[in-house]
Formats: sequence, structure tokens, C-alpha cells
Amino acid sequence: MIADFFRSRWLGQVPLDRLFWRDMLLVGTLINMASSALALVLLGLKLPLWLVLAVHFAPVPYNIFLTSAVWRTVESGAKASLMLLGSALWLIATVVV
Repeated sequence: MIADFFRSRWLGQVPLDRLFWRDMLLVGTLINMASSALALVLLGLKLPLWLVLAVHFAPVPYNIFLTSAVWRTVESGAKASLMLLGSALWLIATVVV
């Protein structure tokens, strides 16, 4: 089931709109927010900084995967170009914030 999720996205079998809007912007952002919130709680509990940073940056491989999947699935046209730009900016924002 999980392998099918990743395989279908990597092979471009998922519509670009669903991949970009739902998987990346909605679900991916929620995962990043949850990870950051948990990292802040751990920081408040004065746990080791390496643990806080590990929790905060744990979603980065998933974010890179989603961005790469968007780039692999993209079609031609202005809408697709905006999605390419949007996915790159989203990845930068998730790593920086």
C-alpha cells in the first residue's frame, strides 16, 4: 500500500493537480507543521538540540520526493510551469522554515 503510493507518484501515474495541490501543498504542509510543532515542544522540554533538529528536519526527504515527483510528472504549458516554480519555492520554504 505505501509502496504503491510512492511508486505511482514517482512513475507519474497520479494527476499533476492531485500531486501538487493535495499531496504536496496540503498534506506535505500539514506534515511539516506537525513536525515543527513537535520540535518546538521538544525544545520547550529542554531535550537535546540534536533531537529537536532531527524531528524538525525529518520530513525533508519526503518533501524532496514530492518535489521530484511533481517535476517528473509535469506537462508543458503555463500552468505546469507555475507548478514547477511553486514546488521549488515550497521545498525551499519547508527547509528554511
